[in-house]
Amino acid sequence: MKPYLKKIILLAYISILYLSSTAQTDIDAIMMNKHQLCIGPMFGGSSFKNYWEGTDKRDNANLGTVSSRWYSIEGSYGITNKLNFLFGVPYIINKTSAGQMQKMKGLQDVSLWLKYMPMEKQVGNGVFSAYTIVGISFPASNYVADYLPVSIGMHSTNLNLRGMIDYQVNSFFATISGTYTCRSNVTIDRTSYYTTEIHYTNQVNLPDVTQLNVRTGLRNERFIAEAVFNKTTSRDGFDITKNNMPFLSNKIDRTTIGFNGKYNLPPLPNLSVTAGVHQTIQGRNIGQATQYNAGIFYIIGFKKPKPAEAEISK
Repeated sequence: MKPYLKKIILLAYISILYLSSTAQTDIDAIMMNKHQLCIGPMFGGSSFKNYWEGTDKRDNANLGTVSSRWYSIEGSYGITNKLNFLFGVPYIINKTSAGQMQKMKGLQDVSLWLKYMPMEKQVGNGVFSAYTIVGISFPASNYVADYLPVSIGMHSTNLNLRGMIDYQVNSFFATISGTYTCRSNVTIDRTSYYTTEIHYTNQVNLPDVTQLNVRTGLRNERFIAEAVFNKTTSRDGFDITKNNMPFLSNKIDRTTIGFNGKYNLPPLPNLSVTAGVHQTIQGRNIGQATQYNAGIFYIIGFKKPKPAEAEISK
């Protein structure tokens, strides 16, 4: 087996001459090169016992601990060096440790993104780059949305518009992005509902959402280690009433801090592992959740190297 293993390692090493070995997401300042596909599975989870009912923090013996697990396939493809297409769809399992609420599971929402880098230039001792990201998400299954906090999603169609800037000096970087999410109405299985007043309709108007994301740390071809701050704010909505269930049009605000890491395996430079952990430190009408995730990604190049490049690689 050793001769074959050496050949595999050698081929993987040569492939790095043609392939960038850095996976990317819709909210980082990393681009796939033209004709490259980065794809892989991810899994993660979260749990909370305490939550904010409006701005009051409490627990609920009828719920116990609310936990979630998810599995997804995610990928990104380089249409050009400056334009990438990204996609993902998660399978989610939500449940409570107490009470009568039944576990819910299923495919949640398909997410599709276009990520464009209109500018990348040398500024001072580093490289400054700017990005425009447009995304859409829509339900992948006919799941029930009006069953919070166990529902696996809101069942809305969302349009996401994001602007992002990044500055990197050697391995140190800082990235700031702002996102506005427009959310469609949702149809529920009842003909009336109460928020701060009675609504005689099965249509629920979801508030739009803004997001601020800041990340900084070390980034190079071998690894990424970054600290992340994220603040999500609903543009409208109402608070959960005392001892009541959450509702789709609640005002949901959340501030989280966390850490993400990525490492490329030296024997297989196109293979990378990722992991992250995040904690909710402040919220409104949401659980004080601890979240974690991990994934494995592989980069595939669909464009064969030119003969001259192949000769150099020898």
